[in-house]
Amino acid sequence: MAPDWTGGNLVQFPGKEGVDPEEMDDNTVLVQRTLRSGQSIYYDGNVVIVGDINPGGEVVATGNVVVMGYLRGVVHAGAGGNENAAVYAFRMRPTQLRIAGHITRAPDGDEVEPIVPEVARIKDGIVVIEAFPSGPERHT
Repeated sequence: MAPDWTGGNLVQFPGKEGVDPEEMDDNTVLVQRTLRSGQSIYYDGNVVIVGDINPGGEVVATGNVVVMGYLRGVVHAGAGGNENAAVYAFRMRPTQLRIAGHITRAPDGDEVEPIVPEVARIKDGIVVIEAFPSGPERHT
């Protein structure tokens, strides 16, 4: 199923509860542009964006979401119930972030923006956002 990121009518996908991320390696779409306000991507698999997700932009994927830029819009990884999905971004400042059935948003107020890539995933039943590990720690 091809993604539609032109805005307007969106591509729908079936739910994929309990999908093992290893099974989704070949189902990835690469988007090489910034997603602007009002634009959405719905994809049955992983989404990699080389660009930003601006406020008002939305990405929904049954797998992982990787943003090689600023994430300032809405992102939903693991749509359909995949709690093993994760969201990766160079700068993570989402208006709303969802993984499977868990929802969070950026904190209120002025906060110092981290200068390292971050990853959001489910740990012990809550969404945790932490610095993306570099080097050998990443593979543990």
